[in-house]
Amino acid sequence: MNEDVKAKILQKIETYSTIIISRHIRPDGDAVGSTKGLCKLLRDTYPEKNIYLCDDDFSEYLAFCGGEDNVSEEIYRDALLIVIDTGTRKRISNANYDKAKEMIKIDHHIEADPYGDINWVEDFRSSACEMIADFYVTFKDRLKMTPEAAAFIYMGMVTDSGRFRFEGVTGETMRLAGALLDCGVDYERLFADLYTEDIQKLRLKSYVYDHIRITENGVAYIYMDRAVQEKFGLSLEAASDVVGDLSKIRGSLIWVAFIDNVEKGNIRVRLRSRFLGINDLAIKYHGGGHNMAAGATVFSVEEMQRCIEDADALLKEYKSTHEGWL
Repeated sequence: MNEDVKAKILQKIETYSTIIISRHIRPDGDAVGSTKGLCKLLRDTYPEKNIYLCDDDFSEYLAFCGGEDNVSEEIYRDALLIVIDTGTRKRISNANYDKAKEMIKIDHHIEADPYGDINWVEDFRSSACEMIADFYVTFKDRLKMTPEAAAFIYMGMVTDSGRFRFEGVTGETMRLAGALLDCGVDYERLFADLYTEDIQKLRLKSYVYDHIRITENGVAYIYMDRAVQEKFGLSLEAASDVVGDLSKIRGSLIWVAFIDNVEKGNIRVRLRSRFLGINDLAIKYHGGGHNMAAGATVFSVEEMQRCIEDADALLKEYKSTHEGWL
C-alpha cells in the first residue's frame, strides 16, 4: 500500500512547478533534517522547479543548518505543500498552510489528524527522516542525492533515534542510514555540530543534576521556571532539551521536564520513557506523540503536580507487573 502512496507523492512532485515544504512548531532535528533534506534533494533533482522551505519557527541549537525562505501568500495558490513530521494541523509551523492548492502529509507519529490530500504515515518508523531516506532509496534512479542533502536526512535519523538507541530502530533503519552514508555524509563534522557543548551548557547540566526530583516509584522530573531560563539564557526549546539529561538514572523509567512558558501562560511538558508507553498520559494532559516520547501542556503548578502523580502511578503499576526493568 505504501509503495502506491510513495508513487503518488512522486507523481505530484513531478506535476507541480511550485512546491513548498513545512514542518512542526518548535522544530527538532528530525523536523529540520527531513524538510531541509527533502528540499535540497528536490532542488538538485528538479532545478527548473520553484521549491521553498517555509517555517514560522526557529530552533536555536540547529542554527548551523541555515535559514528558510520567505514565501508570499500568492505563491501558495498554485503550489503543492508537503508537511513533514507533523501529526496535526494545529502544529504546522506555517500560517498559510491552508492556502496551498494541494497538501501532502509525511509523518511517523501515531495518526490523529489525516489532514493531507495524500497521507503517508508510518508510525513504526524511528523518524520522519527515515521515511525520506526510504523515499529516496525507492526512487534513487530518478532522484539526485548530494552529500549535503544526505547529511540533513542522516542528522534527523541520528537525533530522533537517540543515535539509534530508541524504540523503532530496526535493521531497515540501519540499512537506510547506510545508504545515506554512501552518498558522502561528513559525519565527523555533523557530530561536532550536534554534540560539542560550550561551558555554559555544561553548567546548565550541573544545575539540572543538582535539581532533579524523583518520585517514590522512580519518575525523574525537573521544573525549569522562568528564573532558571533567564539565569542560563535559555530559549524555550533549549530549556526543553534538558529532559535528555534525566534519562540515565537507574530505576527511573519515566522522566519529565516541565518548562515555564510565561508568554503563553502555560507549562510545557516533555515526557520520555523506557519500556513502558506514556502517550496516553500525554493525551490526558493536552498533548500526544510517540509511545515513549511525547509532549503535553499543563496550565498550573497544581496540574503539573497531578501529572507527576499520574506518571508515578503508571510507573508503579508497570513495576508491579513486570520484571527485568533497570
